[in-house]
Amino acid sequence: MKKVIRPLTQKEIGTLSKADLAKFIDHTILKADAVTADFDKLCEEAKKYGFCSVCVNSSRVPYVAKVLKETDVEICTVVGFPLGAMTSASKAFEAAEAVKNGATEVDMVINVGALKAGETDIVYNDIKAVRDATMGSALLKVIIETCLLTEAEKVLACELCVKADVDFVKTSTGFSVDGAKVEDIVLMRKTVGPDIGVKAAGGIRTAEDALAMLRAGATRIGCGKGVAIIA
Repeated sequence: MKKVIRPLTQKEIGTLSKADLAKFIDHTILKADAVTADFDKLCEEAKKYGFCSVCVNSSRVPYVAKVLKETDVEICTVVGFPLGAMTSASKAFEAAEAVKNGATEVDMVINVGALKAGETDIVYNDIKAVRDATMGSALLKVIIETCLLTEAEKVLACELCVKADVDFVKTSTGFSVDGAKVEDIVLMRKTVGPDIGVKAAGGIRTAEDALAMLRAGATRIGCGKGVAIIA
């Protein structure tokens, strides 16, 4: 597993090459209609450009793990995706199964409705179930779906993630009404501090988009446009 990268200084961001930027990107395909050839292409691009990981749905983990076995590309998957409304036991099982199949990073979706209802115990226990299923075997990133939350709810979600000892907080699934915003990255970084990763995902299409997120405090970028960003 790669360690969580500390937030970069503005000076460091200013000196990033395209190859450096690639190391912050989770190269992603989560479309329902993606076929094997799409994942072959995803893996080849990850190897060619040096992306941090490939991010795929859990059913595709065994395949991409096999293709990337002799590389240093991480295998990232999503759990409870995209709504986060599954039972905690289901999420924990999916996470454990993905790790068994080769996933080294897991991006789970919180129970958004429970958070908005103020049911913090449900949200915390949901995150903790997946943390327990991945501890010591995979990085855990928690998607809070910022576009559906108030500022206070975003802060609360991040605080619950810190309490559950996650590795990253993440803005978005990319499947809801909006994606990553610079102001959300600033708020999330302020809330979790310097020792937890912040992943920006959803709507990031250009190098300038990606760099703006890094400047705001992100330490990972999730997108399907990685090649366009760094080429």
